[in-house]
Amino acid sequence: MRIGIVCPYSWDVPGGVQFHIRDLAEYFIRLGHEVSVLAPADDDTPLPPYVVSAGRAVPVPYNGSVARLNFGFLSAARVRRWLHDGHFDVVHIHEPTSPSLGLLTCWAASGPIVATFHTSNPRSKAMIAAYAILQAALEKISARIAVSEYARRTLVEHLGGDAVVIPNGVDVDFFAKAEPNPDWQGDTIGFIGRIDEPRKGLPVLMRALPRILAARPQTRLLVAGRGDEEEAVESLPAELRSRVEFLGMVSDEDKARFLRSVDLYVAPNTGGESFGIILVEAMSAGAPVLASDLDAFAQVLDQGAAGELFPNEDSDALADAAVRLLGDPERRAELRERGSAHVRRFDWSTVGADILSVYETVTDGTTAVAAAEDGRAPGLRARFGLARD
Repeated sequence: MRIGIVCPYSWDVPGGVQFHIRDLAEYFIRLGHEVSVLAPADDDTPLPPYVVSAGRAVPVPYNGSVARLNFGFLSAARVRRWLHDGHFDVVHIHEPTSPSLGLLTCWAASGPIVATFHTSNPRSKAMIAAYAILQAALEKISARIAVSEYARRTLVEHLGGDAVVIPNGVDVDFFAKAEPNPDWQGDTIGFIGRIDEPRKGLPVLMRALPRILAARPQTRLLVAGRGDEEEAVESLPAELRSRVEFLGMVSDEDKARFLRSVDLYVAPNTGGESFGIILVEAMSAGAPVLASDLDAFAQVLDQGAAGELFPNEDSDALADAAVRLLGDPERRAELRERGSAHVRRFDWSTVGADILSVYETVTDGTTAVAAAEDGRAPGLRARFGLARD
């Protein structure tokens, strides 16, 4: 199958959607499919052979963060050329409602289109206001996927229609087989995320840290991610700042080693999350997880069975839970065991197969779909959010 995948966000700025698209493309390539990914990228960005640059992106506030998007006449011309050269059997667009390549591709593409919705935003005024503009493009979509029930709910409430829920995928064994780094072991709490993006929750963790260190002074906080390190610790008393170690951006290999090494992984995110891929990666690596009780996080953690939850933005509750878990190796071992078993449902062997099934459904042709609706596969269109001819 010839598969075209559209990435809305700049390839050179790491993020969950980019990682999902990268891993999905490489999964399909390993299966023998021909895959091309169209993505914004700066001219000097080294790209994998399957990625085609649509040109430089610009920063745009989006869903409580800053996304680097690509839009305009030049981008539209590159989209059309990519579609013309690709001769794709199916085009898979991620975030088709963002003002980026996905929307341009919806307008330009013909043939089967699959769209994945990542955003969870129950009060998106921008999406409501843009509905009239988006409607014509969305009607061309053959099947819709949402990465979580909360992303699906956002789609249903703002744009109508429905979607099948297929979560983000992870190469579970890649994390499970990583070698721990001895320098990162021993009374360590881990955090990975953009330091200067408040919704990732590092300020909440920093507010909890004095209470954690008062109870367990030997504890270290290891932080991986880009941002202003001095600003991140300025709220801490000077004598505690040495207990925070910043690792900067880490490679995929070092991220896996990081998660295999820490005694406790904390995800204090405050909102705007539709899934929680870092939780899946942490469970894959065997890290006990403590996360804010966002709806999406609770779902990923099996409502607290595969990782513990604390009230969102409650730094005292975070501190109390962290102190308790750091002092209870048996409970951490229990969380490792439950998390390692639970996370297998997010492995690419399952997630990729489900996405491929959607591709095969929309490319089977109108005869097969009509036959399915006649009784052999009741609800097929409804399950995949399929557009009607």
